[in-house]
Amino acid sequence: MIDPHLRHVPRLGRQPSAFRLNGTPVITVMLGSAVTILPVIAQAPVMPPFGLLLLLSWRLLRPELWRTWIGLPLGLFDDMMSGQPIGSAVFLWTVTLIGIDAIEHRMVWRSYRQDWLIAALAIIFCIAGGVLFARMAGGGDINLYLVAPQMLWTILLFPFVVRQCARIDRWRVMA
Repeated sequence: MIDPHLRHVPRLGRQPSAFRLNGTPVITVMLGSAVTILPVIAQAPVMPPFGLLLLLSWRLLRPELWRTWIGLPLGLFDDMMSGQPIGSAVFLWTVTLIGIDAIEHRMVWRSYRQDWLIAALAIIFCIAGGVLFARMAGGGDINLYLVAPQMLWTILLFPFVVRQCARIDRWRVMA
């Protein structure tokens, strides 16, 4: 008798479709960027940038998955969804991915704590850069103290998002 708990095990010789392999990470990042259209009312920015979290999670989880230029189209989509000035996430996400590539070329092995530190630095850079871009585009006088709770919340949420990306990745590569 076949164990009913083994339904998720792929059959030998079967491979997932190319759309499932290549499209799933892109779609998850786009859905994460689209979370900003939810009607959340707050006096300060408290919602973490889920698009950025998912981008960093996929990049640190699967380095071979994307090239560095993927920050351009995904950042443009995030800019359109979030209402940030067009080009802010394009620039910040691309520079972040270039920085992660530079770090990866220097390190032979990375641990989980190092990934979390890399993600924390990237999150601080992107949120502070977003504040700078909003200030340059006429968004008023925004203090970094205002977005500090958002930075902290996003950094603390990163391990959970990486865990969810790993679960999605297991589904993605199974036939």
